[in-house]
Amino acid sequence: MSTEVLEKIKSGQETLKSWMNHMHQMPELAMTETNTSKFIADKLREIGGWEIVEGVGKTGLVASMKVGESNRSIGLRADFDALPIEEDNDLPYKSGFPGKGHLCGHDAHTTMLLGAAKYLSENKNFNGTVRLFFQPGEETMEGAPAMIADGLFEKFPVDSVFGMHNMPGLELGKFYFNTGKFMAAVDNWEIEITGKGSHGSMPELGIDPIVCGSALVMALQTIVSRNLSPWHTSVVNVGAFQSGIAGNAVPQKAILRLSIRNMDPEDRKMVLDKVRKITKAQAESFNCQVEIREGIPGTVLVNSDEETHWAANVAKQTFGAENVITDAQPYMGSEDFAFMLEKKKGNYCMVGNGDTFMVHHPQYIFNQELLPVGARYWVALVENYLK
Repeated sequence: MSTEVLEKIKSGQETLKSWMNHMHQMPELAMTETNTSKFIADKLREIGGWEIVEGVGKTGLVASMKVGESNRSIGLRADFDALPIEEDNDLPYKSGFPGKGHLCGHDAHTTMLLGAAKYLSENKNFNGTVRLFFQPGEETMEGAPAMIADGLFEKFPVDSVFGMHNMPGLELGKFYFNTGKFMAAVDNWEIEITGKGSHGSMPELGIDPIVCGSALVMALQTIVSRNLSPWHTSVVNVGAFQSGIAGNAVPQKAILRLSIRNMDPEDRKMVLDKVRKITKAQAESFNCQVEIREGIPGTVLVNSDEETHWAANVAKQTFGAENVITDAQPYMGSEDFAFMLEKKKGNYCMVGNGDTFMVHHPQYIFNQELLPVGARYWVALVENYLK
């Protein structure tokens, strides 16, 4: 187990914490992270040695550094958008913006990569090109596609690309890897049901979108339970049902927001088709009108075998084999890093955040002891890939 580099990074841990705390107090939602992006660019300029290109995929940025004569190149990616969720804790660096919070740890992910940027700039113990991809809009699945569409891999070519996420419930500081399908494709849809408003005492004069929506929620639950084998993995989740403000009225409209997740492309096709058909049939049976607004199409995150085995071995050499799991359970959660892995070989792994509230929970807290650990992992990948 290598400790010298880790200890050197740990010596700057208070600086890392200050960077994370700043971003945590000033969260910005997906694709609006103007100030966060500027903060990252400013820190990279203070660190020095990096060629910085801003505005990649709207608010994304890329930092590049070449050392030596090798043509090999590696890409490391971190996300930096926050969530539209109210933070509920007493942290001294708690979110300063009501209804917005870094409750997934993206501020920490960015800090880890900045920590690696600082060490790599100071030591330059590699031969080749490092690209740091600071990505917006992960929560809405917009950021990675936007950067790719903006010519990410044409303007900033890499041989392989790597990502990482903290995960509550996994043992603190341990790294979790697996090859193949590792995270599900997500499709975030919105369904608008239009009925006919009326006084609540005269429901016969109205068409109730709440009743229609309630029946639809229950019907959608049959898609997975009655159309897929128990050995397959899919989720149809209705996370929001919004309609009306008065108890004595039949409202005009209802909104349902869905998060649909699939691990298999054929299952995904079937599930999405069933959502469309069931929604239209339920609306017709209740004499309602319906509009389905389909979000950005999702894709399954697939880790390539060679790069995953290699990254896991580097983690073992760096942190000890006892701190690396190579048969981690795949997740039904989703990641737009999957779009990058469609273009380039690479790996996405998890690092344990310990026994804490789950990401996206109002009381989620990232364990800041992980900041130098994550930075050390990035440094290890670079120095081994670009020997």
